[in-house]
Amino acid sequence: MDKNINVLVVDDFETMRRIVKSSLKKCGFSNVIEAEDGKIALKKLEKEKIGLIISDWIMPNMTGIEFLRAVRSDDRFKEIPFIMLTTEGKKQDVIEAVNAGVSNYIVKPFNPDTLYDKIKKVL
Repeated sequence: MDKNINVLVVDDFETMRRIVKSSLKKCGFSNVIEAEDGKIALKKLEKEKIGLIISDWIMPNMTGIEFLRAVRSDDRFKEIPFIMLTTEGKKQDVIEAVNAGVSNYIVKPFNPDTLYDKIKKVL
């Protein structure tokens, strides 16, 4: 597993981005790029080589599921592992994310070990 990849963390809540970034650092990942919503994240994908996406579901402007669909519909980005990180743990939400092509799913709250286990499965 290459821990030097760029990880794109997408969440409208700055504190949650900080928590994810801190958890990633504990797992050995230091190249973290942040975005506040799916629209900004798509722009970052255009500019940076991203090796993993960790995205919240509920965000303004473009939700995580809309962002996931946009990533999966673009040939340049469709192979990037995508982990949905959300408070939405309802079965229909998980199914919707799986059908949209999510690589893995984490329900908040989470700890660094859970995050690392999910990352190991997708990288």
